[in-house]
Amino acid sequence: QVQLVESGGGLVQAGGSLRLSCAASGSIFSIYAMNWNRQAPGKQRELVAGITNSDSTNYADSVKGRFTISRDNAKNTVYLQMNSLKPEDTAVYYCNMRVREFTPTGWGTPYDNWGPGTQVTVSS
Repeated sequence: QVQLVESGGGLVQAGGSLRLSCAASGSIFSIYAMNWNRQAPGKQRELVAGITNSDSTNYADSVKGRFTISRDNAKNTVYLQMNSLKPEDTAVYYCNMRVREFTPTGWGTPYDNWGPGTQVTVSS
C-alpha cells in the first residue's frame, strides 16, 4: 500500500511563507497527477493546485501568483511553495496523488491516494 505523508505546515504571520512537502512511499510503479487541496473549518475541501506528470500546472484563482506547485519524480514528492500568505489561507492542507502500484504479476489499476493532512495557520 502506498502511503503519503505531508510536512511543512505550521503557524506563520500574514505575508509570510511556508513550503509544504508530500512524499509517497511503498510499492510505486508510477505516479500521475499530484495535487494539493485544503479544507478550512466549516468549508468544503477545495483543490488548491495540481501538477501532471508532464509538469502542466493549474491553480485556484485565490492562490494564483502566490503559490507554486512542483514535483520531484525521483523522490516521489510534491511541493507547495506558499508566499504572501493570508489569514484566509488557514486550513488543513492535504496532498493527493494518482498512483499505480506494482503487483505480483506486474502493475495494478491507478487510484487516488490521500495524505493525512498538515495544518497551516496564518495569523493576522
